[in-house]
Amino acid sequence: MSTVKEKLIENLIREDKSSQNKITIVGTGAVGMACAICVLLKVSTVIVAFLIQVLPLVSFLDYSVSANSKLVIVTAGARQQEGESRLALVQRNVNIMKSIIPTIVHYSPDCKILIVSNPVDILTYVVWKLSGLPATRVIGSGCNLDSARFRYLIGEKLGVHPASCHGWIIGEHGDSSGLLWNKRRTLSQYPLYLGAKWCLRYCES
Repeated sequence: MSTVKEKLIENLIREDKSSQNKITIVGTGAVGMACAICVLLKVSTVIVAFLIQVLPLVSFLDYSVSANSKLVIVTAGARQQEGESRLALVQRNVNIMKSIIPTIVHYSPDCKILIVSNPVDILTYVVWKLSGLPATRVIGSGCNLDSARFRYLIGEKLGVHPASCHGWIIGEHGDSSGLLWNKRRTLSQYPLYLGAKWCLRYCES
């Protein structure tokens, strides 16, 4: 039997069933664990202490535990062998995505999916197609990690914090990516010139 409140008030907005703070990380290798640590570091120590008591970290094999996640970070995938290009991983990792993405979307239909698995550009497109989600809710990490490494190396070279260095790696996340060498800047937006030899050493590394 409906209450007086239910009779008088009609909810016109669909209820958001997604948890406002639930994040699922699929894959517990080095990248997956790094993601988990970074998520915790972004939260203040007071909130972390509270969350550990109220919302404990859970590892699982049953995807139902991930139900109603707001964000799903996918790091699962075949490991890249020495001398192997990221593109060589395509078929193996596409098969892995086929096995996990439908289940993720089944339990968290309103989630956003962040793809970190390689080759990230291709897999992001594959996951978008497999999930049936809008393109705005399937995101690839792209060259962000490479850009962070680039800034770290510039900072290490100059003895400054990487946050004071600005530069981007662009293109397909793999052997064909390139750096915006003429656009790099550091410290108060002054142009930085480290020379072609240092640039070559970075590319080789």
